[in-house]
Amino acid sequence: MEWFYFSGPECVYGEKPRDLLAEIAGQIAREFQRTPIAAAEFGSQPGPHTLRGKETNVWANASTQTFNLTMIGQKVTITATPVAYTWNYGDGTIWGPTAIHGAPLNKDRIGEQTQTSHVYTETGRLTIGLITHFNGTYTVNGGPELPIPGQGNIPSASQPLTVWRAETNLYADDCIVNPNGIGC
Repeated sequence: MEWFYFSGPECVYGEKPRDLLAEIAGQIAREFQRTPIAAAEFGSQPGPHTLRGKETNVWANASTQTFNLTMIGQKVTITATPVAYTWNYGDGTIWGPTAIHGAPLNKDRIGEQTQTSHVYTETGRLTIGLITHFNGTYTVNGGPELPIPGQGNIPSASQPLTVWRAETNLYADDCIVNPNGIGC
């Protein structure tokens, strides 16, 4: 065995060490945009048919999602959290982004005004759309949770909606006396 004398600190490695955390941070926003975040499920009440001039309730159901990746040989965990929703009611009305995701109503309450409901003024066949906005965070090797710049904007599959009109008529005929009368 041969001994050597060094006069001061010397690097044992030939190349300068890489700052892997900085490299991962530089790639993470791009990776967040490519992560397959599941779109929110959403619905309408009443639906797929509603009435002109009446409240149509819509709601979204999105969940926090976690993805485990390996980047530059390190374990990276990305978490996508739904934070806002943009509603396209299909008649030219867009509402959002808003933190309000709505909720389905009990069957006996359908037609009530909600924070996410909309009143259609024209009849026709429409398509309702929804974009869910997700904020992201990441950790490297179980370290502290760090924010990801930007948002993931994930569209849901659109849903058809037909807006009908209803007419109410009052009839004075007594159908027992006149079975051929109007409304009998």
